[in-house]
Amino acid sequence: MTTFAELPPGFADKVLSAQSTFRSVMDAMARPGSVQRVAANAGVPAGMMRGSAAIALTLFDHDTPIWLDAAMSATSDVARWLKFHTSAPVVADSSISSFALIGDAASLPALDRFAFGSNEYPDRSTTLVLQVDSLTQGPGFELKGPGIDGTALLQAMIRPLDLFERLSINETLFPRGIDVVLVHDDAIVAIPRTTRLVASGV
Repeated sequence: MTTFAELPPGFADKVLSAQSTFRSVMDAMARPGSVQRVAANAGVPAGMMRGSAAIALTLFDHDTPIWLDAAMSATSDVARWLKFHTSAPVVADSSISSFALIGDAASLPALDRFAFGSNEYPDRSTTLVLQVDSLTQGPGFELKGPGIDGTALLQAMIRPLDLFERLSINETLFPRGIDVVLVHDDAIVAIPRTTRLVASGV
């Protein structure tokens, strides 16, 4: 077992790195489908990509319960790293999680396993952080919604293959719903609950 002293480090410059990563996440949310880069460097436990680690160090804290999929839970290192650097509690019940870290997106559970929020508190939903195979190559996905001028084309290798079909539930749930951040290495793409799929395979 890895001791706390052996865990990968967090941000070298906590303030500047967190500010930079936060801007990248906000830019991604404001421009759904656009690829943003996370410039901040941090240690990364096995199973996590650089973008996922930076998001965790920036957005997770003691008030944000985290759910880990089987890939992220394969060893105790990810949970211990999160606890040490963010104080975020790792929970077994995905329906109460603020964030879900998905290392094996092909095995993403049904979305009703997560929190959709409420009409009074739509922000009390789960944000999915999905690690994917590519955010620059692969099938094309044409997206529309707030923050998109007309439509946006995302080329990516995304699993599960029916992710956008699953996310169509957001249309009937709004203002409740699930927000998604796709991660590949240091690249991130946000798919907020207001984003809709126009066409795939374009």
